[in-house]
Amino acid sequence: MSKRKSKDSSFTNGECISQVQRILRERFCHQHSNGKLFGVEPQYKHLLELLKRTIFHGESNSALIIGPRGSGKTMLLNHVLKELMEIKQVKENLLQVHLNGLLQTNDKIALKEITRQLSLENVVGDRVFGSFAENLAFLLEALKKGDRDSSCPVLFILDEFDLFVHHKNQTLLYNLFDISQSAQTPVTIIGLTCRQDILELLEKRVKSRFSHRQIYLMNSFDFKQYLKIFKEQLSLPAEFPDKSFTQKWNKNVQHLSEDKTVQDVLQNHFHHSKDLRSLHMLLMLSLCGRTVSHPLITASDLLEASKMCRMDSKANIVHGLSVLEICLIIAMKHLNDVYEGEPFNFQMVYNEFQKFVQRKAHSVYNFEKPVVMKAFEHLLQLELIKPLEGPSVRAQREYLLMKLLLDNNQIMDALQVYPNCPTDVKQWATSSLSWL
Repeated sequence: MSKRKSKDSSFTNGECISQVQRILRERFCHQHSNGKLFGVEPQYKHLLELLKRTIFHGESNSALIIGPRGSGKTMLLNHVLKELMEIKQVKENLLQVHLNGLLQTNDKIALKEITRQLSLENVVGDRVFGSFAENLAFLLEALKKGDRDSSCPVLFILDEFDLFVHHKNQTLLYNLFDISQSAQTPVTIIGLTCRQDILELLEKRVKSRFSHRQIYLMNSFDFKQYLKIFKEQLSLPAEFPDKSFTQKWNKNVQHLSEDKTVQDVLQNHFHHSKDLRSLHMLLMLSLCGRTVSHPLITASDLLEASKMCRMDSKANIVHGLSVLEICLIIAMKHLNDVYEGEPFNFQMVYNEFQKFVQRKAHSVYNFEKPVVMKAFEHLLQLELIKPLEGPSVRAQREYLLMKLLLDNNQIMDALQVYPNCPTDVKQWATSSLSWL
């Protein structure tokens, strides 16, 4: 009987952990925050007021949300839209068009996407008919027919706004801003960008039609608030089915936030980058290791996750190289030291390798030149070295100038953990240049 009970409890515990992982992963991966925003209250009020004036008073407008990547531009906009969507009138009437500069790479694609999302009359199913000029004329006519009292307000959200600026003649931006300046259908254009100089990129005719409203986000919160965000992002909501597990989990999160080791890890992250995405990555990595036998996150989990976040990807590539490739990298390191960072070619690297082989013939096999060339090309494919000239330069492969993309510390750190590295090779890497 007791065995069956323990089986049931472990199953429930397993279910709880999988649900915790699902809830928290959703929170970390999507731009939805479960709590209030930190340090952006003025920007939040400004944007909310702007959209309310469009929805309730029929005012057309335009604004740019500017801030570095991960500063919460999308999250701020989602918060404002979430609050507005709780109002019945807004939910029924507001039309939203979401465009992204990475997806809508030219005005033609962007216009087709607008007509598709607005479900205009020239759409059959998901296909849009007509040329670019016809579609544009159709869209403008549809928007200009309306008036500020009876028409549904339209909200255009342009993510990666700076990429739309590079479209030919900025036709789409010109027409959208032009409509937002007229007293027809209420239209608001919100652009999201990380370019501080975005206004300099706009054409004169486009700039003159833009309202010059700019909302800046700079992650202005301090470490105390960062710690609060950490607790809030990791805590389970009150509506989680298993109340006792919720209590245990949230109590553990509280203890973690007071732990000196955890605070040091978070302090390092905070000073490295205030970007909340890096915090989410740290929490995601520590969340992934939860099991029935190890259900709660510990300080050592966060420390391990922090090491993984900071892991040097190039040094990791070096761990997987052959001894010959390691020798070539060490030869390049010595050439860099001798010639003070000047570029080198394959022949110079091969000569250095040959000198080493002649001195230590018993520890490293003397490979033939074509084999060494193949290893050199593999380093080029892995982007550990890069050519200085383009592929159009006519020169023999052996004499193309190259540059090493690893510094001395990365090479030495990688050698320390390289499995079964010959002692002579390690000594060669650390040796002074007197033998050259």
